[in-house]
Amino acid sequence: MELVFLGILLLMMVIALSSGFPVAFSLPGAAILSIGLAALFGYLFTGDSSSFFVEGGAIQWLNAGVTNFRSLYWDVERDTLIAVPLFIFMGIMLQRSKIAEDLLVAMAQMFGPVPGGLGISVVLVGALLAATTGIVGATVIAMGLISLPAMLKNNYSKPLATGTICASGTLGQIIPPSIVLIILADQLTSASDQASTIRKAAYKAATGEFSMPSILDVTSTSAGEMFMGALVPGLALVGLYILYILFIAIVKPGSAPPVRYEGKYDGKFVTSIFMALTPPLTLILLVLGSIIMGVATVNQAGSVGAVGAIIMGGYRLYEGKKNTYYPAILAIASTIVIGIILTFFDLNVKSIKEGDAIGIFMASVSVIVLLIAVIWSTWRIYKIEDTLNGVMVETAKTTSMVFIILIGAAMLTSAFRGFGGEELVKEFLTGIKGGFWAQFIVVMAVMFVLGFFIDFLEIAVVVVPIVAPILLADPGANVTAVWLGVMVGLNLQTSFLTPPFGFALFYLRGVAPAIVKTLHIYRGTIPFIGLQVIALVIVALSPIMVNYLPQRIALSSETAPPPINPRMQFCLEEYLFDYYDNQGEQLRDHINTLGGIDINALPVKWQKELKKSLEQALNTFDLVEKVRTAEANLTEYSHEYRPHHEYVRGLQTKIRIIRKKITEFKMNWTRFSRSDAPDTEYLNRIKAKIQKEETSIESLEKQIPETWSAIRKRYVELEKDEIKARRNYRNNVDQAYEKIVELQKIISGADELASLEQQLTALETIIASEPALVAMDQIKESERALGKVAGTSTIKSKLSKARRILKKKKPKPEKAVQYLKEGLKLYAAEVDWRQQATAKIAPALLAYENAIKNSIGIRQQRRLLPDQVKSVARCQSIHRDFSLQF
Repeated sequence: MELVFLGILLLMMVIALSSGFPVAFSLPGAAILSIGLAALFGYLFTGDSSSFFVEGGAIQWLNAGVTNFRSLYWDVERDTLIAVPLFIFMGIMLQRSKIAEDLLVAMAQMFGPVPGGLGISVVLVGALLAATTGIVGATVIAMGLISLPAMLKNNYSKPLATGTICASGTLGQIIPPSIVLIILADQLTSASDQASTIRKAAYKAATGEFSMPSILDVTSTSAGEMFMGALVPGLALVGLYILYILFIAIVKPGSAPPVRYEGKYDGKFVTSIFMALTPPLTLILLVLGSIIMGVATVNQAGSVGAVGAIIMGGYRLYEGKKNTYYPAILAIASTIVIGIILTFFDLNVKSIKEGDAIGIFMASVSVIVLLIAVIWSTWRIYKIEDTLNGVMVETAKTTSMVFIILIGAAMLTSAFRGFGGEELVKEFLTGIKGGFWAQFIVVMAVMFVLGFFIDFLEIAVVVVPIVAPILLADPGANVTAVWLGVMVGLNLQTSFLTPPFGFALFYLRGVAPAIVKTLHIYRGTIPFIGLQVIALVIVALSPIMVNYLPQRIALSSETAPPPINPRMQFCLEEYLFDYYDNQGEQLRDHINTLGGIDINALPVKWQKELKKSLEQALNTFDLVEKVRTAEANLTEYSHEYRPHHEYVRGLQTKIRIIRKKITEFKMNWTRFSRSDAPDTEYLNRIKAKIQKEETSIESLEKQIPETWSAIRKRYVELEKDEIKARRNYRNNVDQAYEKIVELQKIISGADELASLEQQLTALETIIASEPALVAMDQIKESERALGKVAGTSTIKSKLSKARRILKKKKPKPEKAVQYLKEGLKLYAAEVDWRQQATAKIAPALLAYENAIKNSIGIRQQRRLLPDQVKSVARCQSIHRDFSLQF
C-alpha cells in the first residue's frame, strides 16, 4: 500500500506543476496531503494511522520535513546558503546599472571584424556575466536586447544568433559564482553523509569489521570546492561554443559574417574598452580569486561581490556628471592602503602587540573611508532611477523563490522516504546491470528529460537528494561529490535550453523581434545542447578536469592537512617511490656521508640511535621494493579474483534485499493480525510470500561456489600483506627521521643549557642556607628552565628528587644536596658532549636532515612542497576502484 500513496504523492505533484500552480506550494502541498491521506486510510482500514508508511507514522514524517526545513536556517554547517542573496544582488545590480550592456558593446567592437566575431563576443560576454552575475534571465534578456538586433542587422543566421544568445546566457549556471552550484553543494553535503553511512554498512556486511578505514570513506564538498571544480569545465564549454561558431563561420560564411568597426582604433577606443572590461574582470578576480586563494569563504566573497557591484553601479549610473569616479577612487585607495597595512601590522584587536596600535588606527581610518565610498555609491543608486529599490525587490523575490522551493523540497523528500520511495529508487538503480556507469547514465538521462518540463532548481532539490547518496556510496566508481555536482550542474544547464519549456527560450522570445520565429530559437539551441552533451562526456571521462583544482588549492592552503594524513598516503608514496628511483643514489650518498663521520662525541646511547637511524634510512629502499612486490601480487590476483567477487557479492546483495522484504512482510503480518477482525485470507497470502522469499534465499545461497571461501581468503591475505608492507615502510621512515630531528634539537640546545650553570650551581648554597620552601621554589624554577631544553629529563629527575626530599615533614638538606650533586654531574657531562657535538657533528647532521626531510622525512613535515602538491593533487583527482575491499 505504501507504493499506492507514493504514486499519489507523485501524481499530485505532477498535476499541480503542470496546471501552473506555484512550485513553492506544489511540493510541500503534495507532501502534506499524501501523508495525511495515508494516515487517514491507515486509521480507517487497520485502526493504525502508521500502517501505510515504511516505518513510523504521519507525525514522524511531518516532523522530519520540519527538521529539514529548520536545518536550512539553523544548521551552522549549511551557512553557505547565505551567499545566495549576495550573489543574486550582485548580478541584478550589474545588470540594472548597465555594466552588462557596456561589456556587450565593448566585446562586439573588439571581435566584430573576425569571422563569427559577433557571436564569439556574445559567448565571451556570457562567460564574463556568468562570472559576475549568474542570473540567467538578466543575461539572456540583456544580450537579446543588445546583441540580437546587431546580429540580425549584419545578416547572422537567425538560428545561430538565437542559439548563441540562449546558450551563452545559461553559462551562469556552471561558471562560478553560480546559484546552482551553491544549491548543489548544500544538497550534496547531506547526500555525502548518507552515502558514508551506506558505505560503512556495506563494508560491515561484507567484511564483518565495525570500523571502515578513513581512506574508503566518501568525500564531501563545499560551495567553494564546487566553484573551483566547475571553473575548468565551464571554460571548456565556452571553448566548445567558440569553436562551433568559428566552424560555422568558416563552413557557411554567410551565416556568421565579420562585422567591421565603424569607428577609429585610437586612444578613445582603447579607453572605452579598458573602462568596460577592467571593472568586471577586477570584480571576478576579487570574488573568485579570494575563494580560490583561500582568503575568503563563499559568503565573504559574496559580500565582496555585492559591495563591488554597488561601487561599480555608483559610477556607471552617474556617468558624465561631476565627481563621477570619486567614490570608486576612494574605495580603491582605501582597499590598497588596508592591504599595505596588513603586510606590516597584525590587526588582531584581541591581542594587540607593541607597535600594532598605529596599524590598527590607520586601518580604522581606511575602513571609514571605504564605508564613506560605499555609502556614497549606495546613495547614488538609490536616487538615480530608484535603482536600489528595484534591485532589492528583485533580490528579495528571487531569494524567496529559491528558499521556499528548498523548504518545499525538504517536505517532499521526507514524504518520498516515508512511503519507501528512496528504497525503491535504490533497488531500481542497484538492479541495473552495468554497475555505476549504467546507473549514472540513467540518472543523467532522467535529469535531462526532466529539464524539458521543470526548472533546474526543482531537479536539484528533489532528484539530487534521492539519487546522489546511491551514486556516491558506490565503492567501485568512488566518485567525489564535487565531480558529481559539476556533472549534475552541466546537465541541469540544459534545462534552460531544452524545448518546449526552456526558460532561456522564453526570455529571448519575450524580447526578440517578430521576424525571429519560435522555431528559429528552438532550432538554434539544438547544436548547443549537443555541445553540452559533448562537454558532459568529456568531463565524465576526465574527472581530473573537476577534481584537480579543488585538490591542489586544498593541499596548498594554510589549512592544508599535513603529509601524515592517511587519505593522501597512497598518492604521496606514489610520488616518493618515483623520487627514490631517480634520486636514490644521492640519498644513499648523504646517508653514507653522515655514517662516515666521527660520532665519538655523542653518548653511547645516541651513537646507537644514530647508527640505527641510518640503517633504517638505508632500509627504506628495500621496504619500497617489498611494497611494490606486495602491490603487484595483489593486482595480479585481483584480475582473477574480481569475477568471483562480483558474482558472489551480487548474490549476497540479492539475499540482503530479500531478507529486508521478509522483515517487512512479517511486520505487515503482525500489524494486520492484531486488528479487531483480521483478514485470514490476506494473512495467508503474506505467509505464502514469506515462504516464497525464504525459498529464494536458499536457492541463492546454493549458487555461491564452495571455493569462494578459499578464493576470498587468498585475496584478504594478499591485501594484508600489502597493508603490512606499507605500514612497515611508514614506521621505518618515521623512526629514521624522528631520531635525527630529536638529536638535532638536543645538540642545538647546548648554549641554552650551558647558560643555566650559574642558576644550578647556586642551588647547593640555597638548599643549605635557606628555608625548605624557598629552596623548593628555586629548584622548581630550575626545573622549569631545564624543561625548555630538549633531552634534560635525567637532570630534571635528580632535581625533582631533591625537591621531594625537602617537601617531607622532616626535610633532609644533606640528602637533597647529594641528589643535586648527582644532577650537576649529569649536567656537566651533558653540556660537555653537546658542545663537542655542536662543533663536530651538528653541521653534518643539519646537511643530512635537509637532504632527507622532504623524502624520507616528509611525513613529519607541516606541509607538502609545491611539486609534491601537484603530484598528489593529480593522483587524488583520479577515481579509484575500492569495490574489492567490500
